[in-house]
Amino acid sequence: MKKKFIHEHFLLQNETAKKLYHDVAAGLPIIDYHNHLPADQIADNIQFRNLTQIWLAGDHYKWRAMRTCGVDETLITGDASDRDKFLAWAAVVPKTVKNPLYHWTHMELNDPFGISDRLLNGETAGNIWDECNEMLQSPDFSTQALLERNNVKLVATTDDPTHSLEHHNKFQNDMKRRFNTVPTFRPDEGMKIENVEVFKTWVKTLENVSGVTITGYDDFLDALQSRHNYFHEIGCRASDHGIAEPFSDPFTDQQLKKIFSDAMAGKSISPGDARSFKSAFLYHCGLMNHEKGWVFQLHIGALRNNSSRMMAKMGPDSGFDSMGDVEMARPLAALLNRLDAENKLPKTVLYNINPRDNELLVTMAGNFQDGTIPGKVQHGPPWWFLDQKDGIEKQIESLSNMGILSEFIGMTTDSRSFLSFSRHDYFRRILCNIIGQDVEKGLIPDEDELLHSLIEKICYKNVQKYFNYGVE
Repeated sequence: MKKKFIHEHFLLQNETAKKLYHDVAAGLPIIDYHNHLPADQIADNIQFRNLTQIWLAGDHYKWRAMRTCGVDETLITGDASDRDKFLAWAAVVPKTVKNPLYHWTHMELNDPFGISDRLLNGETAGNIWDECNEMLQSPDFSTQALLERNNVKLVATTDDPTHSLEHHNKFQNDMKRRFNTVPTFRPDEGMKIENVEVFKTWVKTLENVSGVTITGYDDFLDALQSRHNYFHEIGCRASDHGIAEPFSDPFTDQQLKKIFSDAMAGKSISPGDARSFKSAFLYHCGLMNHEKGWVFQLHIGALRNNSSRMMAKMGPDSGFDSMGDVEMARPLAALLNRLDAENKLPKTVLYNINPRDNELLVTMAGNFQDGTIPGKVQHGPPWWFLDQKDGIEKQIESLSNMGILSEFIGMTTDSRSFLSFSRHDYFRRILCNIIGQDVEKGLIPDEDELLHSLIEKICYKNVQKYFNYGVE
């Protein structure tokens, strides 16, 4: 009989790895400190109509693969039926061998759907569609039930400062809830001053939701501070910033006031002034975070919306982004040092999208550790194109060699899907396999107390302390 592809020892290639995973890692809870799950879908405890709605909608990883394999856009984001879209995806799955999508797809079929006796392909798609859709009608497959099934203790969503957070309030007031949700302060739209009309609209929305009349740059900062304070009341303990590069250009208060005034008057903003404004914006967010003990998350280097034709047709986040290759070291050092020079650098997580920057970020983090907080500046988990087996292994090895692995805050989903929590299991299996290999090579002592503590810290205890969400 052929061995199942997804089985209990999947990715665990030595005996030590198997023991570490099954005895320690597998049972640990999850704090998912960065994702893009819709808070309303959690609060309303919705159930998805079918497999396409829960699995394909919004998943630009799958969309990119389908386009690469020659699937017409009608069957990806177009007006084809949900069943036809799923069948099209299923026919592509065998072509994704050696791509992480092949692993993730079958891990997600195994858990939560319990399908591990067959692979997904064009021949099995019809039955899998019917079986999974039937299961999705059960209360065991509601959004809250899926999170509970994965032993999730906290979900940190990604939220614009202008969001009302009504769904977080609703869920937090539910006395029957078994986990918590908190917002994350994501003010990226407030940095896009070069697009003056969009910026003016966002500022007006910020004015309305904050209750602060914005007539100039100082009012703008006051309104941001007001929303930062409100997010803190709802349990937020981190900001997140998706930045093309580490903006750290010089600026003055007089310059910033003029740039803001010009933008609100509808005048075009020069590239140099835009960079100065973005640099000041990040600095100000860092100051607010430091004051409240928040975490400053910097996702750096994505080159977004590369196809202008498809951007015009479909909008952002549709699968047309890639790795960038901007200068990283000098501007990032300047950004962090601007805050650190005043002893106001908050806890900071640095994420890179280009693997060439792994060692750069690990060593950069070491420049700004100050002994006040273990792992105060983190090289964050592999992000976007790097959150696969090779990327995870390389990040763990570079962090081990040039930083301190034992203080690492571990994995997050960074996902819009309720089925993506297998990413934590994927990471934990890979981590245990790496440690197990080193033990069996004699590179790490075979001491249970040492090894168990290492796995527990990386998978749960470090992130529990670092973000300080109050999760036990």
